[in-house]
Amino acid sequence: MTTIAANLQAVRERIARAARAAGRAPESVRLVAVSKTFPAAAVREAWHAGQTAFGENHEQEAGRKISELRDLALEWHFIGPIQSNKTRGIAENFSWVHSVDRWKVAQRLSDARPAAAAPLKVLIQVNISAEASKSGVTPGALAGLASQMRELPRIELHGLMALPQQSDDAALQRGQFRALRELRDRLADAGLALDELSMGMSADLEAAIAEGATMVRVGTAIFGQWKKEIGNGE
Repeated sequence: MTTIAANLQAVRERIARAARAAGRAPESVRLVAVSKTFPAAAVREAWHAGQTAFGENHEQEAGRKISELRDLALEWHFIGPIQSNKTRGIAENFSWVHSVDRWKVAQRLSDARPAAAAPLKVLIQVNISAEASKSGVTPGALAGLASQMRELPRIELHGLMALPQQSDDAALQRGQFRALRELRDRLADAGLALDELSMGMSADLEAAIAEGATMVRVGTAIFGQWKKEIGNGE
């Protein structure tokens, strides 16, 4: 068994244990393998180990990998900050976008989504920890943005994403994940039901699953430490 295959198996076992501990079915949590900075060969190796969903955060780097791996049935998730001039490539090449936080970006993604493709599935990124260094809509502005986005024709709003403050404090971890789930629940109470929560990474996926994560984004625990960014300074 290769290192990537062994790592994937270990992560899947962690997800299954965490889900069962929370009284949930393991299949209720989707694993997105974060392949940013790793070459197409690493993605192919993970695919051979049964992984099909991959996360990338640079449009140009991802575009090269997507092109190289078109022979595989892969589901691509864009998880990074979105520059307005990169929306076309994202709309054309990805199935999911986790990091929409502005109306302008949502509108451009909808406009650029090819008519022949299925609507782009999107999540709103929320700055749940109120850190100035992080992207994301504020909790107070979330409902307004979500309502606007539901009117766009070529995207489908499915849920919320967050990058909480990093901490070894389990209570703080769970509290931030709980806050995102409660925001989703408040949207449902207001008539805007969403089914996805993208939260949890290599170090804190157990806390995220305990609080209702439906997607976890795991890179380091599968591929190892990030490599040097690929191409054009990205």
